[in-house]
Amino acid sequence: MSSTLTRPAPTGAAREAVAPRRRTRLLALPEARWAAAALVLFLIALPLYLAGAPAWTWGTLFAAVYATGGWEPGRAGLQALREKTLDVDLLMVVAALGAAAIGQVLDGALLIVIFATSGALEAIATARTADSVRGLLDLAPATATRVADDGTEETVPGERLAVGDIILVRPGERIGADGRVLDGTGEVDQATITGEPLPVAKAAGDEVFAGTLNGTGALRVKVERDPSDSMIARIVAMVEEASGTKAPTQLFVEKVEQRYSLGMVAATLALFVLPLLVGADLRSTLLRAMTFMIVASPCAVVLATMPPLLSAIANAGRHGVLVKSAVVMERLGQVDAVALDKTGTLTEGTPRVTDVRPLAGSGLPEDEVLRLAAAAEHPSEHPLARAIVDAARDRGLDIPLVRDFGSAPGTGVRATVGGRTVAVGSPARLPDGRTGGPAGEVAAALEVASALEDEGRTAVLVTVDGRPAGVLGIADRLREEAAATVAALGELAGTTPVLVTGDNPRAAARLAGEVGIDDVRAGLLPQDKVAAVREMERAGRKVLVVGDGVNDAPALAAAHTGIAMGRAGSDLALETADAVVVRDELATVPAVVRLSRRARRLVVQNLVVAAVFITGLVIWDLAGTLPLPLGVAGHEGSTVIVGLNGLRLLADGAWRRARAGTDR
Repeated sequence: MSSTLTRPAPTGAAREAVAPRRRTRLLALPEARWAAAALVLFLIALPLYLAGAPAWTWGTLFAAVYATGGWEPGRAGLQALREKTLDVDLLMVVAALGAAAIGQVLDGALLIVIFATSGALEAIATARTADSVRGLLDLAPATATRVADDGTEETVPGERLAVGDIILVRPGERIGADGRVLDGTGEVDQATITGEPLPVAKAAGDEVFAGTLNGTGALRVKVERDPSDSMIARIVAMVEEASGTKAPTQLFVEKVEQRYSLGMVAATLALFVLPLLVGADLRSTLLRAMTFMIVASPCAVVLATMPPLLSAIANAGRHGVLVKSAVVMERLGQVDAVALDKTGTLTEGTPRVTDVRPLAGSGLPEDEVLRLAAAAEHPSEHPLARAIVDAARDRGLDIPLVRDFGSAPGTGVRATVGGRTVAVGSPARLPDGRTGGPAGEVAAALEVASALEDEGRTAVLVTVDGRPAGVLGIADRLREEAAATVAALGELAGTTPVLVTGDNPRAAARLAGEVGIDDVRAGLLPQDKVAAVREMERAGRKVLVVGDGVNDAPALAAAHTGIAMGRAGSDLALETADAVVVRDELATVPAVVRLSRRARRLVVQNLVVAAVFITGLVIWDLAGTLPLPLGVAGHEGSTVIVGLNGLRLLADGAWRRARAGTDR
């Protein structure tokens, strides 16, 4: 066990390897600029309109809203039209212009703002995902120290490394390329690749990955993969491929968009042209056709869909779950399989002392063993050291100052505490005899350590003046709500969740047993997690993946729906995921799934209401003479009804019912 800093402030060459995160500015996107302009103009015009100001004041502003907000969706719709498809965006622009033509300027402007904002949010999400993928490449250092055959060292750009090169990785530096350790020992934090919560001891013959952090000891590494083929580069490629090949998603109402749009346009044209061919009056024919277009337009259908989903998004957001779009909210309710990461998802992602077991021959009580261990580890910032020091502070123990502090990578620390020599480290140190002590004490220490490791703990030996004094058990603490969440997700999906983790099989199996998971897939690299998701999808499942790390990002992108844990989640995972649990409350995952299912039911209810109104008004217009004001009133009335119905999900009671386990 080591004791040097695992995340030091970058200095020298290490500082050069830390690149600033590149993030697209919101207003750099044209969709965002046009949508922002339309929204600002609308907010200025609205009070003037409601206050009865002269028409030229609010009329000019609303016209600007139509121009700024309708330009992007209108252009996209015309491009789709050239490809012989009728896009709903173009239909919405036409409907908005039709509403303005009959005096419903406010309604048309509101429709324009809604669609412009939706397009901007989609563009922002796409840009941010691209930013995070590019930012992942910054994990690999910009430079590396290459060692020539004569032993001289040369700092070279990382991309110039070639297979067979020897690189020197000093303490606190990131490893420049995938390779294998030739000599040296150290502990490497490779959570970005495997998700393991603790640094891994590395020695000659062990594999290491580009972008992982060397905490202790100097390593000489032989490069085995070209930088363009490193594990980090592969993760980037997997995220991009998964995002690009993920099946296009549409809201429920958009699945009938083409047929409905074509049918409505054709019917409007027929209603206008055919009567003229048989000598009908132009004005009355145009009025009837315009009335038909208004009452048959999909405005009510679109608003029947969006309010429940947007209300559910807003409600979830107030309670710590960021759902990135209406499409995501709808898809959450469709999942029928769940894959969960371990570290940082089912667990807190922070090692903690779970056991303090003094040995009978030492004569020391629990608190004294922990106090001495904490004193020896206090100068260290290794994750295990911090766990030991925190445990001592939690018990209110006084941590004395030490002298002669020293550490050995992969072995442990040693210090003088109150005149006694205290060593804290791996029990593997015992068999070589360096710790000394009677054979019975050694056997007892090994027995306790073995028992703790069988329980999935990391065993840490404490010796005082060369004799075993006690063994500490350290583990990543399970979240309190983990077991209940697993059970709830299993009930919602109809099948028990699967555990997919890069951690070792023994630790994974122990945790799975505690939370009630039977299917455990451990020791997985990022591509293995993607393969597990693909396997479930081939079986016809719609998979929800919940994770938090860089190594989870490809699976989050490949899944039907991905949710990232926000507090400790990597930038790539947060941007790739479809939703983010901002407050790290695992129990909110099944709650948001239930809320999504409630929203989907309200969408269906609203579509039925909208269809009844549209059908009734269309029949009236075709079979008789529907007055235009009455047609507009009926159309707007249906919009109000479905809108208010959808807003029911804004109430806190909807979230409480979802948390309580009922989505009805």
